[in-house]
Amino acid sequence: MWEDIIIAPMSEEFILWRCLHHAPLSKDNIEDCPPDQRVDWQSRHAINLPVLRKIMHTYGACAMLAWDGTRVVGFLRFYPKAIMAMEEAGFLCLQQAYPDGASERLVRNCFPPLEEMGDKTLLVHCLMVGSPYWEENPYRRKGIGTRLVRALMRWAKDCGWEAIEAFAFEELDVIYDASGATGKRFWERLGFQMVGQDTLPLGGVDEGFVSAMREQAVALGLQPEDAQNRYTMRFELKG
Repeated sequence: MWEDIIIAPMSEEFILWRCLHHAPLSKDNIEDCPPDQRVDWQSRHAINLPVLRKIMHTYGACAMLAWDGTRVVGFLRFYPKAIMAMEEAGFLCLQQAYPDGASERLVRNCFPPLEEMGDKTLLVHCLMVGSPYWEENPYRRKGIGTRLVRALMRWAKDCGWEAIEAFAFEELDVIYDASGATGKRFWERLGFQMVGQDTLPLGGVDEGFVSAMREQAVALGLQPEDAQNRYTMRFELKG
């Protein structure tokens, strides 16, 4: 079954403009947005589609998709570091308003061609295989995330990118479930090296979420404050 999962770059044929929190997505259901008062779907659709199209037209792709038949069951989103540094990009979350998501102004910015970039680095935004909100998620821990990253590594090197970076944390499911940010060891197994470390700011973060982070850290034998450890992982594509 798992060998039938196809990994391919996102293309114009199907633009995954929202995430998999509620169900696998396909051409048949991606526009059937679930009721969620926290998400302004109309606004996100209007902003995300042109932004994703512009990034794809400029650089070739901005996501790897995992297909089970006609349904997307996993993805790895990535963007040029230069785009993520733009003020109008916010954090480029596709289901949140600016500044967590992109501003409607981003699509009007000039996106520099790869050959004109001084820093030819891609930044992994998020990784999602199934969803913790599904009643059942048979896709998790089947190696699909690893295949998505390896597909990105091959594609990026072929296209002329020089490095890939990703933010990582301790092995805390609560962070992965909420943000799509994986554990440090996941990236190390793929050959990434830690090039930086800082502390995740918690201002404005839900207290229940913070408590869950700290409880999971303690269960792993860590100190509660270690739940905030944030690592910058990097893989050099040159050579």
